[in-house]
Amino acid sequence: MFLRFFSELRQAKVPVSLREYLMLMEALDKDVIDRSVEDFYFLSRASLVKDEKNLDKFDRVFSHVFKGLESVSDGIAADIPEEWLKALTEKFLTDEEKAAIEAMGGFEKLMETLQERLKEQKKRHEGGNKMIGSGGTSPFGNNGYNPEGVRIGQDKSRHGRAVKVWDKREYKNLDDSVELGTRNIKVALRRLRKFAREGAAEELDLNGTIRGTAEKGYLDIQLRPERRNKIKVLLFFDIGGSMDGHIKLCEELFSAAKTEFKNLEFYYFHNCLYEAVWKDNRRRQVEKIPTWDVLHKFPSDYKVIFVGDATMSPYEITYPGGSVEHWNEEPGAIWMQRVADIYQSAIWLNPTPERHWDYTQSIGVMKTLMNDRMYPLTIEGLDKAMRELVRA
Repeated sequence: MFLRFFSELRQAKVPVSLREYLMLMEALDKDVIDRSVEDFYFLSRASLVKDEKNLDKFDRVFSHVFKGLESVSDGIAADIPEEWLKALTEKFLTDEEKAAIEAMGGFEKLMETLQERLKEQKKRHEGGNKMIGSGGTSPFGNNGYNPEGVRIGQDKSRHGRAVKVWDKREYKNLDDSVELGTRNIKVALRRLRKFAREGAAEELDLNGTIRGTAEKGYLDIQLRPERRNKIKVLLFFDIGGSMDGHIKLCEELFSAAKTEFKNLEFYYFHNCLYEAVWKDNRRRQVEKIPTWDVLHKFPSDYKVIFVGDATMSPYEITYPGGSVEHWNEEPGAIWMQRVADIYQSAIWLNPTPERHWDYTQSIGVMKTLMNDRMYPLTIEGLDKAMRELVRA
């Protein structure tokens, strides 16, 4: 059973190793948990999942492999000592709920009554306090209020009385195929780091102070420059038109980038890079900055990131005058090539889902100009993009 669990996790692209599997088996052998499915779920998740982006995949596999183990059969119930059940009652139920259970006749009576109701009921029932259905105060069904209930046909807990944590899927938005939030963007951007100590010595060097004090025989406080991320980033945002639907995602990326990179410069463009960019969209017509000035100002050690959906007419990239806003003397492809010639580390982040890229010709053209360094704006895509920038 556990080998099947291990193999299905591997098939679901959860990177579990044999060492982690053996650690889980050792923990079970040493009885570090009680013999319950829920305890095993938390133990196996802690042992086998190294990255939070895989939690949803893990939950899906767990639910599939161990489906049905959370149910209580008659045989299992018969083996549970009565004092254990009473202890659980004392622990989890309020005085009012305990009274309600006693009034019903206990667990055995509850199961007998369920069998009788199943025989009686012939149609859907909503509300009420007797039949199996939704809402109401009957002990059987879903979305109801009875404290001594058997949940039937409900995909999740409504009042917190019955919960299978692996089916709640609390972490499904951490899957690496979903779009980003500011926190996850920051985590991904942290791969792009190169630390150095420069500037004034203002930070306490604890190891140096200890060593100096030991050598000199008196307190020798030593300071050092703060350790800073020396990566320099040049960020170009496509703005307007089809990018209006991606404004929130771009804002989150911009916010995260400003936090992570001290040396960050940004500019806006529309659809494709041409002879001018701008810093303020409200004054874009009167305060444009020549693209040549930008390329001359920032040296080749900058990491360049373009953010845009690359969705436009192919003529906007390949022909003079192709721009929809002005007459461009040179094709956008010429300007993209100039960027590639100056900056060896350059990538394009595309908020359009990757599965749709093949349907838009301009995306293929831009991807070629970027030497295939175009990545979807997802956790996985941003992670690959940062690896590419570090490698380059």
